[in-house]
Amino acid sequence: MSQHQILSTEPKPFVKWAGGKRQLITEIDRHIPKEFGTYFEPFLGGGAVLFHLLGKNSGMKCKVSDLNSDLVLAYVTIRDKLDDLISSLENHSKNYNKNPDSYYYGIRESEPKDQIDKVSRLLFLNRTCFNGLYRVNSKGKFNVPLGRYSNPNIVNEENLTTVSHILQSKKIQINCRDFSAVLTDAKKGDFVYFDPPYQPVSDTANFTSYTNRDFTYKDLENLVQVSEKLSDKGCKVLHSNSNSKDVRELFSKDWKVIEVSANRSINSDSAKRTGQKELLIKNY
Repeated sequence: MSQHQILSTEPKPFVKWAGGKRQLITEIDRHIPKEFGTYFEPFLGGGAVLFHLLGKNSGMKCKVSDLNSDLVLAYVTIRDKLDDLISSLENHSKNYNKNPDSYYYGIRESEPKDQIDKVSRLLFLNRTCFNGLYRVNSKGKFNVPLGRYSNPNIVNEENLTTVSHILQSKKIQINCRDFSAVLTDAKKGDFVYFDPPYQPVSDTANFTSYTNRDFTYKDLENLVQVSEKLSDKGCKVLHSNSNSKDVRELFSKDWKVIEVSANRSINSDSAKRTGQKELLIKNY
């Protein structure tokens, strides 16, 4: 298959992830460096920025990672075992359509050990749960109720196939690891994009439950230190974060802070979804 055929459709995120960057892609795109060596993304999540960049240049060198092992397993499985995964999703789809309610809650309670079953469960729940939000409680249990979808696209074969093809590039590495590991790999001229769980803007807005280990103020301080070291190495570094006082204060005057408007579709109160400002912070 030629490059052109593979990319007749641009790869898109295969999971909807809290804090996903799909709505902000055009804003972020304006701030992506024109030239860089390897692309690093240590909080990969749904991968909207990665897929956007790969859609423009499928031969790009990338090292991406996330601390959520279930999510990393999903990327690797889509890359290496697509046919088995699609069969499993087709099976979910068939059973779900017979009895959405009881099937959804049955799968939500299940704890499969098999690689394919684990990943297809994650994708199935992500497509059928309320608001398409991946969230675990303090015990690490997925606890989101069934969504009200008339006909969810559970298999989504076309996009999974596109994503699988593009991830098979020898130039893309996917790891499960902490963000600070990027320091050992990134070299001068490389581009690092950090999209951590956002700092809460207010006490009620604490939306950091994507892994059951919250991303604390201490983690943010550590992230800023790692960024300073990358900057000293000559890396180009871009951050997304909330427009919070903590974030603004932790970055020194050497960093450029850009306000962007964000529509967050994942807030349950639709009045709070619009017109929020987020920050892009960069050193170039």
